[in-house]
Amino acid sequence: MSVPARPALACYRHPERPTQISCVRCERPICPDCMRPASVGFQCPDCVAAGRASIRQPRRTTSARLAVARLGPITTGLIAANVLAFVITVATAGGQIMANYLSPIFADFSTAPILVADGQWWRMLTGAFLHYGLTHLAVNMFSLYVLGRDLEQYLGSVRYAAVYFLSAIGGSVAVLFFAFPLSSVAGASGAIFGLLGATGVALYQRKANLRSLFAILAINVFISFLPGISLAAHAGGFLFGAVAGAIVIYGRRRSQAIVAGLIGLGVVLVALTLLGAALLIG
Repeated sequence: MSVPARPALACYRHPERPTQISCVRCERPICPDCMRPASVGFQCPDCVAAGRASIRQPRRTTSARLAVARLGPITTGLIAANVLAFVITVATAGGQIMANYLSPIFADFSTAPILVADGQWWRMLTGAFLHYGLTHLAVNMFSLYVLGRDLEQYLGSVRYAAVYFLSAIGGSVAVLFFAFPLSSVAGASGAIFGLLGATGVALYQRKANLRSLFAILAINVFISFLPGISLAAHAGGFLFGAVAGAIVIYGRRRSQAIVAGLIGLGVVLVALTLLGAALLIG
């Protein structure tokens, strides 16, 4: 008994071409020109295209994204904010790069103890984004670049940001207590000294060699005594940065304890600010 021949099929893309092969996904007949090798059998061009479309294509990594990833988003943002503030002060000071402190922005936002005591509380933080001239900005931003890129990666961006801003306010608190009441202070160095203090805690916790840290600290302490530099801001930033760093580093696996500790430190800074203001007014 003879077996009836299987009816010939035509390629769905080329009807004039008979075939006995079908796509393993959609089962449409395909000729040799339309066969696309698959893990099992063959697929038609349409199914191959649909499969490729369903696969999420990796985004192109630009040099800017690589730079931010390498430096850290918070450190990148802080450097950008400081540079932007400097450009604005230069523009509003008539284009004077080395005399940008003539900008009215300095009068409104630098850390001035007597004006903080008068209720202008924003000066406790805004002064940390202003710099006296290009050299002042360049030194602080280079220090932030060197310290920030490793510390942000070690602590994590959110905790690193908390250490930075608490250090900045801690430096302003020290200015409030120990600087001349009618003085005006600006610069990110208080916050940067805070990062230096947190770095010291991290190195100590990891039992690393502290000699390089002591060398950097000694150089910066010497710089702190130069005219126009606030020793109080440096000392206050370093102290509160070390405390904030210790809270984050030694409570690394206990998020609730870290949050509570940082909030507690923030409350202490607010209390000290109010006390310092009251002493100045009184």
